[in-house]
Amino acid sequence: MRYRLLLAALLFAGVTTPVLAEQKIVHSERSLYREVLVYEQDGERCMCFTRQCRIGRQSCVNLQEPRRFALNYARMMMAGTLFLGPAPKRILVIGLGGGTLPMALAEVLPAAQIDVVEIDPAVTRVAKRFFGFKDGPKMKVTEVDGRVYVKRAIREGLRYDAILLDAFDHEYIPEHLLTREFLAEVKSLLSPEGVLVGNTFSSSRLYDHESTTYADVFGTFFNMKRENRVIAARPAGLPDAGSLRQRAMEYELALRPFGVDALSLLPLFTTRTDWNREARVLTDQYSPANLLNH
Repeated sequence: MRYRLLLAALLFAGVTTPVLAEQKIVHSERSLYREVLVYEQDGERCMCFTRQCRIGRQSCVNLQEPRRFALNYARMMMAGTLFLGPAPKRILVIGLGGGTLPMALAEVLPAAQIDVVEIDPAVTRVAKRFFGFKDGPKMKVTEVDGRVYVKRAIREGLRYDAILLDAFDHEYIPEHLLTREFLAEVKSLLSPEGVLVGNTFSSSRLYDHESTTYADVFGTFFNMKRENRVIAARPAGLPDAGSLRQRAMEYELALRPFGVDALSLLPLFTTRTDWNREARVLTDQYSPANLLNH
């Protein structure tokens, strides 16, 4: 039992290595939602929501090469750019963390409007002070619950060419951001060729339920796994291997400064079913993430 709990903890939100004793805490503040901590270790600075990052790291930067992604899940999330057309107009990122993903998107896609949703003002402050995040005319941060933002965006008739789901609390994705109803709301915000990219666990008791829920809303999706799992779905249908390779070649130089080898991402794009198809779909009436994730 202790081994399973430790394994589950290490799989959280981009964890790739064991936590070592020489971590140095450089900042701590208590918000309405959590304690937001910043640690430095082995040339990296990381944002965590638990002491000693014992249940994973929310975001990390390499202090010598701050543009280069420190966590593998961020590289997989950037694979969402391989779906985009040549001139995406608007991108939504739910979950700021240290801001590494939206900042990278802003550099790779400078013409796009990037809307970031972050429930916790303390996370926004820490991202700006310690991780180099900057908002501006093309990078707008709204501090509100992600589902509330989505509902408002639907009422306003907004459409997004890409939506990235990267919202985690100190345990996992909040349960109201896991359900069929939420994913259907997100789907309705996508432009005709829009893509959804979601960061999740690569292994947990929720895995089967999450998978059947995404399949229920989007049908076939790409299932990319390294330490974490990243789901990529497109209502218009998934691109074929030739299209993905062409896009990877087009984005190769733009992604390289972030430590992303676009061509090496291609083998991760699989549609193979590795979950129980009979698992119950998560809904607003049934989403016991606090029970299933242990």
